[in-house]
Amino acid sequence: MIMALTMKVPHPTTMWFPLKRTSLSSYSYPYQKPMKTSLINLKTNTNASFTVSAAAQGTNRKLPILLFDIMDTIVRDPFYHDVPAFFGMPMKELLECKHPTAWIEFEKGMIDEVELARKFFKDGRSFDLEGLKNCMKRGYSYIEGVEELLHALKQNCYEIHAFTNYPIWYNKVFIFILFIYLYISSEVVIFSLIKFFCRYKMIEDKLKISRYLSWTFCSCSSGKRKPDLNFYLEVLNLLKVNPANCIFIDDRLRNVEAAVEVGIIGLHFKNAHLLRQDLSSKGIDILEDKIQEQSS
Repeated sequence: MIMALTMKVPHPTTMWFPLKRTSLSSYSYPYQKPMKTSLINLKTNTNASFTVSAAAQGTNRKLPILLFDIMDTIVRDPFYHDVPAFFGMPMKELLECKHPTAWIEFEKGMIDEVELARKFFKDGRSFDLEGLKNCMKRGYSYIEGVEELLHALKQNCYEIHAFTNYPIWYNKVFIFILFIYLYISSEVVIFSLIKFFCRYKMIEDKLKISRYLSWTFCSCSSGKRKPDLNFYLEVLNLLKVNPANCIFIDDRLRNVEAAVEVGIIGLHFKNAHLLRQDLSSKGIDILEDKIQEQSS
């Protein structure tokens, strides 16, 4: 039965978003491809004021579009804070013991969590996968001040997307779907169900980030990771927008530099207070209203 299930259920990356994997040169820019920007120009770019209006684009779409990294930009990353303690070793030892490419392959959707568990450590040692997932889920929390900022941006009707390196963590309900697959004749129906539950994210389950943004651009569904320029161009191609009308926020400077290389305005995240200032300098409207209690 297990063999039949394995053969009949497609890999999630074949059915998530219709992201066509193409080479860098194959993207059809509706605008002139920007020249490579140096690190010196990065400073100029990120301090420039955003002046392009929606009217100038001939559309009612509110610009700029905001692209947010997730880990350590919106959400505390437990990998660096909690996971070493879970394995009972310091971070340096963990980095030395873990497989050099397994996590990258996981984030790109090339392997699933079962395969990750099999090859996570270079020596092939086993570990408690569910325990690791629970450890990470407990460690997820909003970075101070970021939820209030997202709330304010949402109130001002900005289009906000996640643009993140993030893996597939399966919901336990997915296992149930594998079994009912045997009894459902319509592949369209079952593919839709699998697509829904594969997109289940531990972060979303705990923090409900989709109240503020769309989980649109994730490495596990595109097969690409930042700072791969193809990933950025794929985002622009799907959004159908000039890169100068996008603002990208990330805590990793290299990812911000890559965004600037393709013409996107890049902001290096340090904390919510400074990000508010940076966004305001771009002409972004940010309400100062405090977020209301979600439980009320």
